[in-house]
Amino acid sequence: MSTLFVPKAVYDAMRAHGEETYPNECCGAMLGRPDADGWNVVESIRAGNTRTDSAHNRYNIAPLELVRIQRSAREKGLEISGFYHSHPDHPAEWSPTDFAEAHWLGCSYVITSVAQGRATVTNAFQLAGTKEEDKRFEPQAIQVDG
Repeated sequence: MSTLFVPKAVYDAMRAHGEETYPNECCGAMLGRPDADGWNVVESIRAGNTRTDSAHNRYNIAPLELVRIQRSAREKGLEISGFYHSHPDHPAEWSPTDFAEAHWLGCSYVITSVAQGRATVTNAFQLAGTKEEDKRFEPQAIQVDG
């Protein structure tokens, strides 16, 4: 199992984002560097959830915003290490929609359950595989540092 190494301030910020957007899903990206054991996250960047049809149980990051996030990562010598979002009043497990809309192979996908406005459980999953046809989510350990 790979590990997602996350500074406490970044971990707390992602969870707080979910509380702030409750009862809708929050979303954002994580920037970091890969290593032999997984990803070392350096920072998270909040993104707007552009889903207007069902923001309470879906999220979408606008393509232009994603390009801006990717440029920011490059300028800092980092990579997009993954994405995070919340599940309001649902478990911190990936859904069939999460899987269908995940395309960044090798990246981490962090999900925080927000129950009644409070962040509870946070889980991470790495999108493994070599191409879209064999992609799969694998559980990923989260190590909060600091």
